[in-house]
Amino acid sequence: MNIIDTHCHLDLPAFDKDREQILTSCRTLGISNIIVPAIESESWHKLLNYCYYNTALEPALGLHPVFIKKHKRSDIDLLDQYLCDHKVCAVGEIGLDFYIENTDKDKQIDFFEMQLSVAEKHNLPVILHVRKAHDEVLTLIKASNVRTGSCHAFNGSIEQAKRYIDLGFKLGFGGTMTYPGARKIHHLATTLPLDAILLETDAPDMSAYGHRGKRNQPDFIIDALNALATLKKLPVETIAAQTTQNACELFRL
Repeated sequence: MNIIDTHCHLDLPAFDKDREQILTSCRTLGISNIIVPAIESESWHKLLNYCYYNTALEPALGLHPVFIKKHKRSDIDLLDQYLCDHKVCAVGEIGLDFYIENTDKDKQIDFFEMQLSVAEKHNLPVILHVRKAHDEVLTLIKASNVRTGSCHAFNGSIEQAKRYIDLGFKLGFGGTMTYPGARKIHHLATTLPLDAILLETDAPDMSAYGHRGKRNQPDFIIDALNALATLKKLPVETIAAQTTQNACELFRL
């Protein structure tokens, strides 16, 4: 089986002590690729360097909405330049996060729209982070010419999921599926078509039930794989093959 973790922050300091050991474990388990989305411009050079020296790592560059206070207008021009100079699989992690208290929503929207324009210019998919803002994100995507990407850690409604799919997006599911009480996520994962689903860990965050309280890591994608197979009542091999195909098509791997 080939498996792809479509959302993992393996460049973060949480992995500095054992990054190579984790990658060795991933290879042993058949995890062929790991998408590594950026969160702020300061990390782009280091992230690209990690990916350059490990062909299993696929970089995505973007400005995460949670860190909106750190982002500068000049970062958009820098992003455009980086995308001219480096091969990446997506623009991300970008989006809107209205869950945060006292956040600057207008600035978030401004930076999201600018990054959608950059993605359009470079013909790249986007990796979305969305909390309490799915309708706003869907409206802005529809107004843009971006027609492919992933909505990571999706937890919206079935209706919102269908709107994303209609716009050419796929939806990420991870460790949350492994929790017995995650009924909403179980319903989404069971109901949505398999060709619209991506597997992800969001490591080092969002650990699976069997690893709760511990650092998450990409080799734990197997927990999400098994959970989705159980929910879909399909063989693990079928889930692995289809979700890998989904990721390869979306990120042009």
